[in-house]
Amino acid sequence: MFSRILRILRPSHQHSAFSATVLLMGTVMLSRVIGYVREAYIAYAFGAGGQTDAYVAAFTLPDWLNYILAGGTASITFISIYTRFLAEKREADAEKTFSVIVTVMTTVFLIGIGAAEIFTPQFVGWMFHGFSREQMTLCVSLTRILLPAQIFFYVGGVVGAVLLSHRMFLFPSLGPLLYNVFIILGGVVAGKRFGIASLAYGALAGAVIGPFLVNAIGAVRIGTGYRPSFDLQNVAFREWVRLSIPLMLGVSLVTADDWILRYFASSGVGDIARLNYAKRLFAVPIAVLGQATGQASLPFFARLFGERKMKEFGETVNASVYQISALSFLTSALMMVASLPLIDLVYRRGRFSFGDSQETAIYFFWFSLSLAFWAAQGLYARAFYAAGDTLTPMVASTLITVASLEVYRVLFHAFSVMGLAIASDLGIVANTVAAAVLLHRRKLVSLGELPWGELGKAILVAAVAGGVGWEVARTIPLHGSRTADLESLGLGTVTWAGAVAAGLWLVRSELPQALRRKKSAMSSMEGRRTQAGMEK
Repeated sequence: MFSRILRILRPSHQHSAFSATVLLMGTVMLSRVIGYVREAYIAYAFGAGGQTDAYVAAFTLPDWLNYILAGGTASITFISIYTRFLAEKREADAEKTFSVIVTVMTTVFLIGIGAAEIFTPQFVGWMFHGFSREQMTLCVSLTRILLPAQIFFYVGGVVGAVLLSHRMFLFPSLGPLLYNVFIILGGVVAGKRFGIASLAYGALAGAVIGPFLVNAIGAVRIGTGYRPSFDLQNVAFREWVRLSIPLMLGVSLVTADDWILRYFASSGVGDIARLNYAKRLFAVPIAVLGQATGQASLPFFARLFGERKMKEFGETVNASVYQISALSFLTSALMMVASLPLIDLVYRRGRFSFGDSQETAIYFFWFSLSLAFWAAQGLYARAFYAAGDTLTPMVASTLITVASLEVYRVLFHAFSVMGLAIASDLGIVANTVAAAVLLHRRKLVSLGELPWGELGKAILVAAVAGGVGWEVARTIPLHGSRTADLESLGLGTVTWAGAVAAGLWLVRSELPQALRRKKSAMSSMEGRRTQAGMEK
């Protein structure tokens, strides 16, 4: 076991789907822990007031620029093309395509960032119409600091895709860790001098050192070559453009959700910050259960599709969706039970009050309902991308995003900020269902072969465990005491765990066996590949 762990952590190790998932889940969990420290530090030092709203809002234009110009093209379309070249033993063509994409897109980003720097005041004035004059000024300043980071995110993403195509996951997984560390360092080292702007300077430094420099070191280690090239006639580059345009032009609710929440919440002081704190904590299980599994699965989905193993492709996607969704439903129940004590323990210190914890916990409770759909949609989207189809999912998600705007508006006016969290849930449910139906209609992944009975058992157990855990946890009154928080969290968690264990046994759920079978199958596959490599 010890030697296996060391092998997984070796930079040059080529991973199986299972070992890649284990590694990414571990590093994503560590990244989210560091991300928690980051958010806890921000809550402690700056609370949930106007300047924190401005800081969170300052990421909107840089994220928007990255989405419009990149749209996931580094980790999605490029990795499919590059993986195909490697499977066909066309390493030279792979490197040429890599060089052209990096050269062209770096130039495009430089132009885009220059334009965004000029028009930042106009964008902030339109997007965050509820901000005060001081908030507007601060948000413009922070946005201009953050904009250059997008070049390093993009180029680092392309280089990371090269490593993922070689089934080397360690270097790409380190980028987010270092990014979060440098945000914290920026605040700790320069907070007294620059105030909340120190966090933006830390984010810029983190983007250079984390996503970009670490991946570049990994690429050099495997001999990836780069030569500046504007060969726009390159066939693979043209294919990449064709696949990427839908991602660049389409608007996915997965990304747009944060923008929409900030737009509507800008009129209330601290509302953006509290929504952001709830969403960032909610992002921990999303990343561990959905993002890590999806990122690890894409190269293997692409390989199965490339080898035209369609039956195995569909079965693999369905098995992954079932396992991740079932685990997510169970986890959602615990998150809802523990919402207030968890938020209070995580964030309440310094300028973040118990009243802030209560409001943030409400948003976290409602966000938690949609965890399974956030996790499943990532797998369904990657099934499309592995099949070389970026147009269908992006058209569908764009239509859903546009239609959801009215839902956000209506629910916001009806239930205030809590309505935004509910609208977010409804939007991601629609997004996931649409992706599943479209894959079924294209005969790529059959909905009929998804184990609905087993999924229903997991939902039933989650509902019962959540209800029992909630009633037991409520016996501990919460009024801002750390001791009461710990007692409520511990009692609710133990009750939930016992109910889940008993429930899965009573309904004869196959989930534990399915997870063990997956681990065993992936381990055997990895062993066969290692033995074959030694024989060669």
